[in-house]
Amino acid sequence: MLDRFFELTGRGTTVGREVRGGITTFVAMAYIILLNPIILAGAKDVTGARLSIGELTTSTALAAAVCTLLMAFIGNAPFGLAAGLGLNAVVAYQAAPHMTWAEAMGLVVLEGVAIIVLAVTGLRTLIMNAIPLALKHAISVGIGLFIALIGLVDAGFVAAGAGTPVQLGATGHLTGWPVTMFCFGLLLMIALFARRVPGAILISIVVTAALSILVNAVATIDPRSWGVVTPRVPESLVAAPQFGLVGQFDLFGGFARAGALTATVVLFTLVLSGFFDAMGTIIGVSDEAGLVDQQGRVPRLGRVLTVDGVGGVVGGMVSSSANTVFVESAAGVGEGARTGLASVATGALLGLTLLFTPLAAVVPAAAAAPALVLVGALMMMQSKNVPWDDLELAVPAFLTIALMPFTYSITNGVGAGVIVYTLIKAVKGKFAEIPWLLWIVSAIFLAYFGIEWLERLFD
Repeated sequence: MLDRFFELTGRGTTVGREVRGGITTFVAMAYIILLNPIILAGAKDVTGARLSIGELTTSTALAAAVCTLLMAFIGNAPFGLAAGLGLNAVVAYQAAPHMTWAEAMGLVVLEGVAIIVLAVTGLRTLIMNAIPLALKHAISVGIGLFIALIGLVDAGFVAAGAGTPVQLGATGHLTGWPVTMFCFGLLLMIALFARRVPGAILISIVVTAALSILVNAVATIDPRSWGVVTPRVPESLVAAPQFGLVGQFDLFGGFARAGALTATVVLFTLVLSGFFDAMGTIIGVSDEAGLVDQQGRVPRLGRVLTVDGVGGVVGGMVSSSANTVFVESAAGVGEGARTGLASVATGALLGLTLLFTPLAAVVPAAAAAPALVLVGALMMMQSKNVPWDDLELAVPAFLTIALMPFTYSITNGVGAGVIVYTLIKAVKGKFAEIPWLLWIVSAIFLAYFGIEWLERLFD
């Protein structure tokens, strides 16, 4: 039954590989259950109110579990969904200062509805299919670099320098136990992966997390150096969930309180970021999983995109911010995940964190980050599919790849690549090779990059 429903044989996978991949995705993305509440609770709305950390933790886990399970059974794709980083920052620091939290979450619901409409009408699929295959491979490579950088930064291996944008470690050198644990975990993971040990990524994460707990217990370490999660044996295994934020949203109140222009700008930013971040992630992770066909199309794409839109609606309804496909799903794909069965495992574990929240505070970035670095290296292999000897494709592909890690945004990379591709084709008079949708998408991205100028112009 599992084989027929999830197409296990057709995609060349097994139940064991899917479960391992699903667990790996959960471990790689579990930090969001702690980080999202910190981001949202760190801001005040227009009335000075703050959201509760406990209630936000419950809402974050609840929305992630529901959306990931929907992806499993509707999209049959190995994608975990949770509150999107970047999207939650827009809600906290762009929307909340001008409206109440309920009104800000209402805009998140509207963002999800807009993306669902784009998916159901087929427009989102048309846009994704209009992007040239070479740029799709470039998106995969760019995401690989992006998640590798995320892993290196989260682990403290790379940090902002005094005279340089980035440097080795916080001081220009590798120091401290957390960085040591990261290096150990990465080397162990590479060794096991090179030996083709089944579950290499998951084994390395578990071993490194256990060793980190031991080191943290016996050594004198500043807890802040571990990042969001400090590895320690939890005082209790179970914590009662707090559902106080579920249903606390106001669909149109933000337009009345903040004004139509401000609310529209916030909504536009949410829709565009959610649309193209998820698009890039879906293309990149699917490409790495070998799920795309020769034209670069993803199976069941319409369903996958619809579920991603539902993630925005669910996130707004429970006040966890918009939920979207997580790029850390690539870690599960690296472990062998190919179908929605992996998402069943991920979603079930996210659901369990509603009761076992303390366990989410066990795995530090030092243990999970090596998976992002290794998978980033594997995704770089897609660069061989980019025709680097063709200037018309090489330049847009390069900008797509470079701007994702350099600006910490998938959307920025996709936007730059699409704009430059359209420009090069146009100036060479090859208008017939530019799908009509790319003209529209390019114009939208130009508006996105100049949003602050447009806002001042119309204010």
